[in-house]
Amino acid sequence: MPAHVPPVTPADAAIPPAGDAPPSAERALAETRAWIDRAVIGLNLCPFAKAPQVKGLIRYVHTDATDTDALVHVLIDELQHLAATPITEVETTVLVHPRVLQDFADYNDFLDVADASLAALGLEGVLQVASFHPDYQFADAPADDISHATNRSPWPTLHLIREASIDRAVAAFPEAESIYETNIATLQALGAAGWAALQRQIRADADAPPDHRGP
Repeated sequence: MPAHVPPVTPADAAIPPAGDAPPSAERALAETRAWIDRAVIGLNLCPFAKAPQVKGLIRYVHTDATDTDALVHVLIDELQHLAATPITEVETTVLVHPRVLQDFADYNDFLDVADASLAALGLEGVLQVASFHPDYQFADAPADDISHATNRSPWPTLHLIREASIDRAVAAFPEAESIYETNIATLQALGAAGWAALQRQIRADADAPPDHRGP
């Protein structure tokens, strides 16, 4: 998944903007699960996401943190939890924080804090933190470019990944460096209207009872 980039002016997001009233924990996690099913897996934006999702090895965590100090504490707890838990029980953690870092520039700045926390725990080379946000922007693309959608989640999110999982995925998929280019082609073919329709489906999935959710 692409590394974070220097902040630029956010554009309107096709998914619910971070400025909306924060959702309940249940709603935020339901939308996040639906986004992973419909976009990340459904569009094959990450070829490695389906297996842990199907096997129930993704830990979904919601926090009500309203400031970065509180978020750092939750992040540290989750990094330690993932590092201490066997990969057969939890392979990766998705930490959703709708009430803090709604502004993408602030979120982008916080990623340095996340990396510093990882280093302070002695977990560099063991875990890494990937970034997803409703207003995500790559610095080298126009503000309205569809490519930003690859990292646009329903709510501000930190994805905690095991380096071992990345190594295993790269070994199984030698052309891993081509994933980003493939994703851009997929999104360009989908277009803005198709992406907006997908977001409506994600919201509809989140509205459905748990046993009736897609895809």
